[in-house]
Amino acid sequence: MKTIHAKINGIAVEVPAGTTILEAAKKAQVRIPTLCKHPDLKPTAACGLCIVKLKGNPRTFRACTTPIDEGMEVITHDDELVSTRKTVLELILSNHPADCQTCGRNGSCELQKLSADFAMREERIPRHVCDLPKDASTGSIIIDYAKCIKCGRCVQVCQEVQNVWALSFLERGIDTRMAPSGDISLAESPCVRCGQCSAHCPTGAIVENDDTALVWKALHDPNKFCTVQIAPAVRVAIGEEFGLEPGTNLTRKIYAVLRRMGFKAVFDTNFSADLTIMEESAEFVHRFANNGVLPLITTCCPSWVDFMEKYHTDLIPNFSTAKSPQQMMGVMTKTYYAQKQGLDPAKIYQVSIMPCTAKKFELERDTNMQASGYPDVDLSITTREFARMIKQSGIDFLRLDDEEADSILGEYTGAGTIFGATGGVMEAALRTAYYKITGENMPKEAIDIQSVRGLKGVREAEINVDGTKVRVAVAHGLANVEYVMDKVRKARDNGEPLPYHFIEVMACPGGCIGGGGQPYGVTDDIREKRIAGLYQDDRDCKLRFSHENPEVKQAYAEFLGEPLSEKAHHLLHTHYVERPMYQR
Repeated sequence: MKTIHAKINGIAVEVPAGTTILEAAKKAQVRIPTLCKHPDLKPTAACGLCIVKLKGNPRTFRACTTPIDEGMEVITHDDELVSTRKTVLELILSNHPADCQTCGRNGSCELQKLSADFAMREERIPRHVCDLPKDASTGSIIIDYAKCIKCGRCVQVCQEVQNVWALSFLERGIDTRMAPSGDISLAESPCVRCGQCSAHCPTGAIVENDDTALVWKALHDPNKFCTVQIAPAVRVAIGEEFGLEPGTNLTRKIYAVLRRMGFKAVFDTNFSADLTIMEESAEFVHRFANNGVLPLITTCCPSWVDFMEKYHTDLIPNFSTAKSPQQMMGVMTKTYYAQKQGLDPAKIYQVSIMPCTAKKFELERDTNMQASGYPDVDLSITTREFARMIKQSGIDFLRLDDEEADSILGEYTGAGTIFGATGGVMEAALRTAYYKITGENMPKEAIDIQSVRGLKGVREAEINVDGTKVRVAVAHGLANVEYVMDKVRKARDNGEPLPYHFIEVMACPGGCIGGGGQPYGVTDDIREKRIAGLYQDDRDCKLRFSHENPEVKQAYAEFLGEPLSEKAHHLLHTHYVERPMYQR
């Protein structure tokens, strides 16, 4: 590959051809300010903050879209450039409300940070803020149009990364605004509530629906028995909110802080991930051995399920009927746990802490989510909401002694913890499917199924199960799903051999570790560190196969019977229906 030699503020840099000035500047330890550019997204040059000068050229250039060239001498900061950037910020702020103290992004807003960096302490341009009402129609995420700076990140991630096309730009010129396509409410649009728009928004224009006050209210209600579950991906991301390196595993400190907050029972969604694997792997083996409908497609991600019910309805028969771990934990809490502890399930209040905004929607997506006779999970909050609750509590989180989860729904295996990474569900299911087919565990050298790991958008592999070839695919980021689904359709419609037997899909890039409710500022580097934290937890576990989890075994022996039993189907499975893309 051709190498470019140039200078950034007099500092020599050597970069591959095609590198932008913005990227090259990082090599010289120079930070050029931006608001529209995000590492996940293609540059659009929308904000105008990244302007730079080239020696010998009277023009200014936008660093995010301008490739650096051989011999270029770039000036990134001088009096004129700083003054121009301050003017750009003034123009943006003139259309932005001055309510930082009550904003959901207070303290994490990129516009707020830049305003502080550039000492924006006067309003020289009269403020003109749009007065459109907020859109809270989905119950999962909220759009505050007044705070939109028209950077385009949300539109780009919704259209290009997620292929949902729920958001777009409307009007022209000074009247340009971001809104759901067709100028309808977000709930009426094709939105799947994945929250990637909120994760990529630089301001408080799109945030999760904050339910922390409802959690506190429940905890302070003497008539409620409050229980809680934490998802795999939360444990390796929550530390970022407290200054720790991404991927730091805080599982046992999370258990401790939740008890300090007042939860009477602390469970781990990793347990129900193991339970999910028992049901899903049994379903796969049954279909595989009996010429059932294949490929089997995983359904742990509520955004993917919503997307499938809108865009891929012809493949509903291929979907696993196993509920997500969140819902399995909820129903087991209000049936099995309640029975064992002699508790009235009507008084149990189950909270889930998830990396995902769509989990709020999943709680009431259909009547199967009340298989216990009550809402199986009463409330779901994101990692970001959980971090705010810890900070509100006054508890010195990082200095707490480690604690363990509560039995009988707290023990987990390594297979349960890797659910949080793209490919993790597939890997965990294959470990147990191998056992169900052969009667033996995978050999130690084969447990880590590297072919389904990584951040490549689509990964295809062939797994040898005692001489039988099982073809699998993993896709994450909904825009990558089309390729996999089209291969399945083509084979089905042409009577060709199936390209895959088993498919895993996660809506968010990186899987749940990159969920729409995780700490802000995610990049592939951060995703990789979070994933590494989960795989390390897997390696550190004494047990790495879901079918070896003693509490899962106990639950089947005492309560469920066996995977796919009538009772298991009633409590742990669901069904799917065709949904219109546009709700009316």
